[in-house]
Amino acid sequence: MKSKTEVNTQEGNALFPTELLRLDLEKVEMAIREQAKAFDPAVEPYVAYICNTSGKRIRPALAFLSGGATGGITEDHIKIAITLELIHVATLVHDDIIDGAEIRRQAPTANAKWGNALSVLLGDCLFAHALELSTEFDDRAIGQKVARAANEVCSGEIIQTQRRFDFQLSREDYFEIIRKKTAALFAAAMELGARLNGQSEAITTALHDYGSLIGTAYQVYDDCLDLVGDEADVGKTLRTDLNKGKLTLPILNLIAQATERQRERLNRLLLQKEPIDLSALASIADYEGAIDSAVDTGIDLVEQARGCLVGLPDNPHTQGLHNIANLLNTLLVACRQ
Repeated sequence: MKSKTEVNTQEGNALFPTELLRLDLEKVEMAIREQAKAFDPAVEPYVAYICNTSGKRIRPALAFLSGGATGGITEDHIKIAITLELIHVATLVHDDIIDGAEIRRQAPTANAKWGNALSVLLGDCLFAHALELSTEFDDRAIGQKVARAANEVCSGEIIQTQRRFDFQLSREDYFEIIRKKTAALFAAAMELGARLNGQSEAITTALHDYGSLIGTAYQVYDDCLDLVGDEADVGKTLRTDLNKGKLTLPILNLIAQATERQRERLNRLLLQKEPIDLSALASIADYEGAIDSAVDTGIDLVEQARGCLVGLPDNPHTQGLHNIANLLNTLLVACRQ
């Protein structure tokens, strides 16, 4: 399998215009780390560990780009960025428990350090704190939309867990799951970034759609990377999707094009619930074609997202949204076999 070293090392902050957002993201980074102090002293060290593990901060970046493209970035944009990122961090804590992942961003996961029981409660605390922050906006609808997005993320995770090892999962089912579990927060960041600037429903809807499409494309990329990436470069445990029975788009493509005999063999491999040698997948139907088809789908989603930006002012933040589409397109292409 081909390593994606040269792309994986760029994936993080390069997904958005670093210099343009540097000061705003620095404020968010400091504010997120300060959030640990809002918890009981007995809980604070656990929250601090999670919050000090620097992430890509894609959701804050989207909120800032949306705000900057539609009138400017305010203190409320920083607050919504913190709120959405804490929800995201909470979902990662729970994801790692579900997946049994031991590494995230080249550091031990919460469950690897402290076990599942404490980590579940830690994720719950982060969720609750984020929802509390969402009530501090003058516009009551902001808190409602944040809560709805959090609900969608959790619902997507539940449905995905229900459908593990479900070989009847359709492409439509798959896209509904990732629209909820990944794209919902991307969409909320874009929509709320514009709403905080008092933009029209037409603009907030268009930017919501951009976030949803980019978030969906990003998950397709992540699903491809889980199969073709190098764990040392990506900085997290890979192959957990396949080993845990998550039927991602490349695998659904593989199932769809396999003969009945090949499909039975693939089903047996997955149902064994043991680590799968990727060379075994490569011998079933057109594995490379299955990856390429998923990449093509991701690229199409990126192009649809780009269309949502028509009509926005021509400024550096709008260009930053185009740059995200450009880089995500590049990352997807690099996943080809």
